[in-house]
Amino acid sequence: ANGDMANYLIPGKLVKGMGGAMDLVSSGSKVIVTMEHTDRKGNPKVLPRCTLPLTGQRVVSLIITEKAVFEVKPDGAGLLL
Repeated sequence: ANGDMANYLIPGKLVKGMGGAMDLVSSGSKVIVTMEHTDRKGNPKVLPRCTLPLTGQRVVSLIITEKAVFEVKPDGAGLLL
């Protein structure tokens, strides 16, 4: 994981749309993401690489889930638990 963020509506899925995410990631502020740790099937949502179109590249500083808190390394070399 390198701090990339994708926050899009996925066709056929019940997820929130982009909203103000693009404004937030372009502001230069520290970005803290709160999210569910897994999807409905139990698959992890924190991924080594983003598989959706990016809202922001290397913009996330901290990821908070119900199971863990991850700090994104500044050089994009992974996460610290």
